[in-house]
Amino acid sequence: MTLYALLLLQDAAANDAGFTNMLVQRFNEGNEGGFMWPVLICLVIGLAISFERIISLNRSDVNTRKLMRSVKEALETGDGGVSQAEEVCANTRGPVASVVQAGLLRFDEGMDAVEKAVVAYGSIEMSFLERGLVWLSLFISLAPMFGFLGTVWGMILAFDAIEQAGDISPSLVANGIKVALITTVAGLIVAIILQVFYNYAVSKIDRIVAEMEEASVELIDALAMMTMGRPVRSAPDASSDEGA
Repeated sequence: MTLYALLLLQDAAANDAGFTNMLVQRFNEGNEGGFMWPVLICLVIGLAISFERIISLNRSDVNTRKLMRSVKEALETGDGGVSQAEEVCANTRGPVASVVQAGLLRFDEGMDAVEKAVVAYGSIEMSFLERGLVWLSLFISLAPMFGFLGTVWGMILAFDAIEQAGDISPSLVANGIKVALITTVAGLIVAIILQVFYNYAVSKIDRIVAEMEEASVELIDALAMMTMGRPVRSAPDASSDEGA
């Protein structure tokens, strides 16, 4: 059994080495015009931005319902309820907690100040969430463009070979057409990979922004209940209202 497992591992390693060698070979074949390097650079930088955004967005994602429940419980404790709610937000990571804390810090200035603070800080947090996506979108566009440039260069090589030989044969134009096709495929593959990460990041941002809006509505309703002397927990849950 152990020998069989070792043989399987050797076969897998051989297949991986063969695949890697094939990629290197194709890269060298398509790089005759030098356009494979820009495509590779787009892939490397795009993946770096994608991984950074995914890690950052996942760290920003918190349980919004649990956070707002803790904030409401803190607001019901009495005169120091706002300060305790601020401390709850300060001890919670993510943009939702930051927006709620910004509103609580302006509570002494009135409800209008709370609303303005929530809107202003929400815009700031949204810009932080979208940071780097413009560059990722740029590399998604550039990768196929460099691939198409390689395509044009490959066709130029094919026609140069025909011109020098004074004749048309498949062997003369094969190299140029190969360069054209390899660069096109490489550019499209890079764009597809980065587009998947881009769409994932955008969907994650949309969900976090929706949670920020829901938390903002809950906070304003809870503070309004508190100023009227009514129980804070009687304030409607924004997420529950949407579900209804």
